Amino acid sequence: MTTSATETRCVVVEREVPHPPEKIWRALTQPHLIAEWLMKNNFEAREGHRFSLTASWGKVDCEVQTIEPHRALTYAWNTKDLRSVVRWTLTPTETGTLLRMEQEGFQPGQKPYFQGATAAWPRFIAALERVVDQLG
Repeated sequence: MTTSATETRCVVVEREVPHPPEKIWRALTQPHLIAEWLMKNNFEAREGHRFSLTASWGKVDCEVQTIEPHRALTYAWNTKDLRSVVRWTLTPTETGTLLRMEQEGFQPGQKPYFQGATAAWPRFIAALERVVDQLG
């Protein structure tokens, strides 16, 4: 199978988390919790809200696109010349939640961004799991 020069790439991370979707949702949508596992931010769980994620290396400009409480969250993730979308999906299971994160929109010439995201998202999600484990 060949990939065309215009085809975008996607990073996908899935984890079974032993907590209900409501608990994970808190870590995905409360700014002080997002700061613990991802980056400093001014997030609000409201469609159309523009927010920034900031780290020592720079800033990500984001905009909330869709919100389905305890089920799905999508936001634009734009930094430098990368225009992408991050989509979170929470699916209840017998033992907790299937957490799925997709970041799509990596252009063929953006291999460093794609490799960075491939390496970083599993670490971010492991940190998210630790935050959720500590929630009451």
